[in-house]
Amino acid sequence: MSIDFEKKEKIDFFSNLNIDWILLVFVLAISFLGLLTMTSFESGDIYFKKQFLWLCVSVVAFFVLSLIDYRFLKKTKVVILIFIASVFVLLVLSIIGHTAKGAQSWFSIGGMSFQPSDPIKIALIILLAKYFSRRHVEIANIRHILVSGFYAFIICILVFFQPDFGSALIIFLIWFGMTLVSGISKKHLLIVFFIGAVAFSGLWVYVLKDYQKNRIVNFIHPLADIRGSGYNAYQATIAVGSGQLLGKGIGYGTQSKLQFLPEYKTDFIFAAFAEEWGFLGVSILFLFFAIFIWRIFVNAYHGATNFEILFGLGLAVMFMSHFLINVGMCLGLMPVTGINFPFMSYGGTNILSSFVGLAILMGMRKYRRDVHKDVIKNEFCGY
Repeated sequence: MSIDFEKKEKIDFFSNLNIDWILLVFVLAISFLGLLTMTSFESGDIYFKKQFLWLCVSVVAFFVLSLIDYRFLKKTKVVILIFIASVFVLLVLSIIGHTAKGAQSWFSIGGMSFQPSDPIKIALIILLAKYFSRRHVEIANIRHILVSGFYAFIICILVFFQPDFGSALIIFLIWFGMTLVSGISKKHLLIVFFIGAVAFSGLWVYVLKDYQKNRIVNFIHPLADIRGSGYNAYQATIAVGSGQLLGKGIGYGTQSKLQFLPEYKTDFIFAAFAEEWGFLGVSILFLFFAIFIWRIFVNAYHGATNFEILFGLGLAVMFMSHFLINVGMCLGLMPVTGINFPFMSYGGTNILSSFVGLAILMGMRKYRRDVHKDVIKNEFCGY
């Protein structure tokens, strides 16, 4: 009887954690593939050690933060405070931030760097989830599109002027994606595209620097300047193509090991992975990521209110945007924007922020409802 009681206690403990174990297993599998790719080049690589440490810290934070009841995030005062704090941090960053690779995007403290744009993406998802959950039945009114866009624009423009074009693009896509799933009309969608085209024209003429323009030109003609601005994208496509069906094997990626491929632990880790694992390995990686995104959708589907649903969908939009842009630029289909591959690329702030976002999603599972989404749509969040 005592043994059965102990077993029951263990089962109750794990069930009370409210963790989506399928999601967690595949996130860790993707992270492990990233670690394998990092460590395949140099023995005792410091990047591998740091990333492994950040992964351990992130997993611990994931379990701890998943125990919190996040219904307090639906309070207007809390969301306003999060938004003000995000803008304040970005303003301070523009004054005392550390500059690296031409972008003033980091706080540097005691040899450690922190990139605020990563957690601020989660903050924006919370803000937009709150805004749209209160106005779901009124979303056809273009005023709500413009107001929500104004909130996102403030954050986006502050990140853009660092300059961090990649993170600014992700912030825009988060807003755009969450606006779409909120029920925007096709007419308003065309208006948004028109406004975006006008804004981009202004940025091209008055704001974008020459190297940023070169990246966009390389999007249209990726092989136009392979010795200059198109070099990184060109080497990435060579690495991906040279992997063929089964890859060259872990540690035998010549493009990365001989350092023809730059930033192979961060921006171009997918290209390094594809070179060593080949088409078969890439297919497995894509399957892992697809299951991961599917589990986010499942958790969002069972959200207690529109807020939880929209938060989960916003999280999925963020991860899918990172994935599509990173893979696209490694294949020469997208401009090189410095976007990392979720959970694979080196970066402590990014992996920690990603696990925090997932922890919030897990915390919402405590009060989820196993009802059809159509029923939830008729609810009005009264916070």
